[in-house]
Amino acid sequence: MNNSPVDATTAHSFWPKVSVVVPIYNGETDLPDLISCLLAQTYPKDRVEYLLVDNNSSDRTLTYLNTAAELSPLTIRPLSENQIQSSYAARNTGIRAATGEIIAFTDADCRPQPQWLELLIQPFSDQNIVIVVGEIAALPSKNILEQHADQQDTLSQKHTLAHPFCAYGQTANLAIRRIVLEKVGLFRPYLTTGGDADICWRIFLAKIGDLKFAPGAIVKHRHRSTFKELQSQWRRYGRSNRYLHELYGVKLMPGLKPKDYIYRLIRWLLKEIPKNILQAIAGKATLVDFLSTPIGLFTAKARYSGQSEAKLPEKAQIIEWL
Repeated sequence: MNNSPVDATTAHSFWPKVSVVVPIYNGETDLPDLISCLLAQTYPKDRVEYLLVDNNSSDRTLTYLNTAAELSPLTIRPLSENQIQSSYAARNTGIRAATGEIIAFTDADCRPQPQWLELLIQPFSDQNIVIVVGEIAALPSKNILEQHADQQDTLSQKHTLAHPFCAYGQTANLAIRRIVLEKVGLFRPYLTTGGDADICWRIFLAKIGDLKFAPGAIVKHRHRSTFKELQSQWRRYGRSNRYLHELYGVKLMPGLKPKDYIYRLIRWLLKEIPKNILQAIAGKATLVDFLSTPIGLFTAKARYSGQSEAKLPEKAQIIEWL
C-alpha cells in the first residue's frame, strides 16, 4: 500500500458525492461543536451528506440530531442503531443508508478542521486509491496526562500506518470507496475495538487497491485527562491487540515482569531525573519530562492487562454485508 503523503496545496476540481458516517453514543454535549465543524467544511455542501447514527444513547442525542436535521443547511440524516451496542454496528447502519461513492468516518468527539473533508477526498481522484487516512491531532492540552500524550503523539495515525502487520487508519479519520465495501464486507458489528484495522486489512489482503495518507486532512481530539480515562484507553488498546492476534495472528505485546518495573524505576530515579534537572535549569525540560517514565509504565501495564483479560467474542467472527 502507498502511504506517501498527499500534497495539500494541489489544485483540484474533484467533488464526488461523499457520505460522512458518525456513530454517536451519549454525545449530546459533543454535538454542538461537531455540527459547527461540519458547517465550516470547505467541501461543497451539495456534494456531501452527514449520516449521524445514534447508538442507543440514554441522553438527548437523538432529539438533538432530529432538530439539527430540520434547522441546519447541511444534509443531516439522523439514524438509529439500537440492536447492537457497538460503534462498528452503528457505522454499518450509516453505510447501508449512504448514497455517496466514498464513505468518510469520524467520531462525535472529534473536531474536523475546515479543509478536512476536501483534503481527505482529494486522493481518490487516483482510481488506484481505495483508502485515505487523515491525521488526528490533539486539542490544546490542559494537564500533565494530556501533555504527556501530546508529547508521545498518542493519537497520531503515524503509529497505525507503521503497524508491522499492515498499515491501517483509525476510524476517527478514514475514508473508503463504497465499491470496496461491497467486495470485502462491512465492519464486524460485534467487535468493540480493532475494527478499523480489521476492515483495512481485509481490503489490503483482497489486493483491491492502495492506501494514501493525507496529513493535511486533520481532525482534532482531546487526550484523556484522568488516570481512569487513560487506563480505559490503554486497556482498550490491549483488547485490540488480543482480537487482532486471534483474527490475524499478529504478535502480542510482551508483558513487563516485576524486575522490569523495578529496573526502569531505578533508572528513572538515578539517571533520568538528574538529567532532567539539568535540562530544567537550562529551560529545556518540563514536569512532563520528569513524569514520562512512570506514566509510560502505567499505560503499558493497562495495555497488557487489557490484552491478557480479553477474549475474542464468538460473534466477532461475523462480517456484515451490503
